Parts: sequence; structure tokens; C-alpha cells
Amino acid sequence: MAKSKIALIGGGQIGGNLALIAAQKELGDIVIFDIPNAEGMVKGKALDITQLLPHGGYDSAITGTSDYKDISGSDVVIITAGIPRKPGMNREDLLGINLKIITDVANNVKKYASNAFVIVVSNPLDAIVYAFYKISGFSKNMVVGMAGALDSSRFRAFIAMELGVSFQDVQCMVLGGHGDTMVPIIRSATVGGVPITDLIDADRLEEIVNRTRFAGGEIVKLFGNGSAFYAPAQSAIEMAESYIKDKKRVIPSASLCEGEFGIDGYFIGVPTVIGSGGIERIIEFPLTDDENTSLQKTLGAVQKTVAETNL
Repeated sequence: MAKSKIALIGGGQIGGNLALIAAQKELGDIVIFDIPNAEGMVKGKALDITQLLPHGGYDSAITGTSDYKDISGSDVVIITAGIPRKPGMNREDLLGINLKIITDVANNVKKYASNAFVIVVSNPLDAIVYAFYKISGFSKNMVVGMAGALDSSRFRAFIAMELGVSFQDVQCMVLGGHGDTMVPIIRSATVGGVPITDLIDADRLEEIVNRTRFAGGEIVKLFGNGSAFYAPAQSAIEMAESYIKDKKRVIPSASLCEGEFGIDGYFIGVPTVIGSGGIERIIEFPLTDDENTSLQKTLGAVQKTVAETNL
């Protein structure tokens, strides 16, 4: 059976960790791409990770490149390319710069890896995944944004920390845009099957929800320079693994809605089945009035950002 090929567009902190986790999971051979100025850096990361493989008994071919031709035939493409927001920059500044980057990326992925399942991580996520979809012309089932997987993981982590239980026994879901308007579905959160509302009082639960909404900013503040990279990388790999292995995991993902939850024409975080067909389906369920109001609020934020792309 031929190995899968995974292309990582962007070799920064997230890109390096994507390569490491993909190698440790033996998901396939890995190509880390970055611009010519960073070619040495990605080749160095590829070589460094290659040299740890004997310790774990993993087998993956890992290369670094600045030539898009080297992503040819990739089964999965994960995009982290773009710049993080810097002091003094507003969202429009960030979007303008990263739109130019994603335009170049989309055209090259279309040229060299037209059959790939594409996972977009770059921010502002809701607009960048929309832009990739529009520019590349890829089918809607082959383009997805990574956000809900990360937001849900953060919510799960905070609940486990609060209760002193295993992280893997906490289940919950976060929908909506990737930002402070995200929608944690509290009534579906459980610990070992027990509803979270039976274990944590409403006021404390609201504090945990708010911490989840601003979790990325909390890490940015602690770092002082830069943003999260370990958890985002793991979240994107979870999505890639479900595609490569046809696991059909239900993962909150920024998928293109065409009527689901009353949303039409936008990528937004919804429960998504990811298998060998890519985005195989979106799982709909009835929302309460409060949840629907929150989802409409987050949709408004997504619509505003998408409108700024002029696509």
C-alpha cells in the first residue's frame, strides 16, 4: 500500500509541530514548504525530525523545500502560511497581507496538488478558508478550516483541569467562528457520560466558557511574542488522520454550510464527519433559542470578515 503524502505550507512553529506529530503517527511522507528566505529553516527542521525517528521507531520521509513542485501529488495539504498579528495591526491589515499569501498558495496547490484534502489553519481563519475555496475552485468537500477542533480541545482541557479528571473522558463541542463569538454547546458537554451541568455550577461554567473563548489570547499574552502552536498542530493532524485513515471522526470544523443550521455560503464551525471523501457530511441538530442567537451572532462576525475579502 502506497504511503500518503502530506504537504505542510508554512514551516513556522505550527508547521514544525505538524511535521513532528505526523511523523510520530506515521501518517505518510512529509514535505515542509516555505518561501525561499526560509528554505534553510525548513530543511533544518526536516533533518532534525528525521534524526529523532530511530528513537521512536517511526518511518517517514521528511523533506524541506521552497519549490512548490515538491508538493506534487500530495494527499493532504495543511496551510499555516501567513503572518501573525503584530502590535498596532488591526484585523484588516492582517487580512490584507494574508489574502495575498493565500492567493499564491491556492494557485500553487491547485497546480500541483489538485486532488488534495486541504486543511486551512491560517488566520483570520473564517475568511482565509473562504478565500482558498473561492480562489482554488476546489470542491466544498475537499476544503476545511481548523478551528472548532482546537476550541473544543481547549474547552475539554479546562473542564478536565477544573474537575481533576482524565482529559480523554471529557467530551464537548464548540461551534461558530474562530474568535470570541464562538459557541460552546454546554448542554452537550459530558464527563464520562455525566452532564457537565451536574458537576460544575453555572457561574463557574460561564467562567470556563469565557476562558475558552479567549484562550488563544491568553497564550499570546503569556508568550509576549507569538501564538499557540502545539495544540493547533495536534488539532489539524486529528483532521488529517481522519481523512487518511477514513476514520469518519465527528470533528467541529469550519465547513461550507449550504443551508445547515440556516447558514448558506459560509465556512463556519459545525459538527463535521471527515472520512476518505473529505467533508462527508455536516451533522445538524436542533439548537435552543439561546444557542441559535449565539450562532447568528458568530455568523455576523464571519460575514463581516468574509466581506472584507471582496471575493
